[in-house]
Amino acid sequence: MSSRFKYSVVSASTCLSLMLLIGSVVGKGADQNDPLKQIGVFSDVVGYIKSQYVEEPDMKSVTLGALNGMLEAIDPFASYLNADQYKEYKTYLDTRQTKPGDVGLVLSKKPGYMEVVAAVPDSPAAKAGFGTRDMIESIKGISTRDMPLAYASMLLAGNPGTTIDLTVVQVRHPEPQTLTLTRSDVATLPLVTRPLDNQTGYIGVGTLSAERVKEVAAAVQKLQKDGEQRLILDLRNCATGSPDAGIALANLFLNKGRITYLKGQRVPQQNFDADPSKAITTLPLAVLTNHGTADAAEIAAAALLGNQRAQVVGERTYGDAAQRKALDMDDGGAILLSVAKYYSPDGKAIQDTGVTPSTPVAEPEPQIDFDENGEPVPAPPQPQPQQKKLEDDPVVKKAVEVLVSNKV
Repeated sequence: MSSRFKYSVVSASTCLSLMLLIGSVVGKGADQNDPLKQIGVFSDVVGYIKSQYVEEPDMKSVTLGALNGMLEAIDPFASYLNADQYKEYKTYLDTRQTKPGDVGLVLSKKPGYMEVVAAVPDSPAAKAGFGTRDMIESIKGISTRDMPLAYASMLLAGNPGTTIDLTVVQVRHPEPQTLTLTRSDVATLPLVTRPLDNQTGYIGVGTLSAERVKEVAAAVQKLQKDGEQRLILDLRNCATGSPDAGIALANLFLNKGRITYLKGQRVPQQNFDADPSKAITTLPLAVLTNHGTADAAEIAAAALLGNQRAQVVGERTYGDAAQRKALDMDDGGAILLSVAKYYSPDGKAIQDTGVTPSTPVAEPEPQIDFDENGEPVPAPPQPQPQQKKLEDDPVVKKAVEVLVSNKV
């Protein structure tokens, strides 16, 4: 059975189970949102698993899987960590600065599997050919089926130079393959900046941070000084960085208007408006996005598009811009949950809708070659956009056309 078929079965069975649970609640009474009734259904299912399943189940694993499944149903970036996992996770956070190694994968959790949001350009994962919507089947030999997302991120990190094994189902490869990646300091990957022609300056942003925003500002000022008359800001596969970095990046190009606002069920609305003193350029601007653009980069893209400061060229972004919080549990574990979402200037929750380009351009789909036996031929590592010749990149070409035609 192919891995894709297995994942389809898992996803279908998960959806069916959820529908049966919801149907049971709806059938019991008018108030289908009564949490006590829903808990009752959950308890009944757990009881049947414990008493009727073909063999004695590991109830700890059942509970862990159920809790993470419930969280994934509402928030693909949420996690439940048991007491042991949470203790390890806090240690990981405390030592993150002294052990900055990583493979450059940004992940989310969908029912049944771990999905790649993006591979940071030039990172070990990108060089190995990882791309958006690849599925991670195991990390260090541990299945990701019921693995908390935060725990997976912790396993991927470590000292630069150390290795880690991942089993992955890639877009080009129907069957799982195990790849060994060597961790590096992804945060130090350089900014890509260069003139494209006599009038267009290009800035490729693979990662976002406060320091990276300063580098972008310096690059913009240099390109302006060199005589460039228009700018391309490439945010494809940029999925790292805090929301503050995305707000600061947008402010470099905005001298007025709302950048974003934050709001949650128990988080009062907080507005983030452009500070005119932080804007450094008024040059025409095009922003490039794809499915691997997420989080801080999405906030910047949404702000520049919503304020009509830039055209966004490329593909719809992933959809991830939220404030997350660790909520301690009585068992010593914790839930990592989105407690507020960031919104575009026109009031759309970025995590729900992503950012839809004003000029859609699809990136070429990977081509699958087959041998004489009908088996897929392994593909060499696919270069990321910044590694290709930019002049031949169809998304870059379209952005230049948009800028030249004065559509910004």
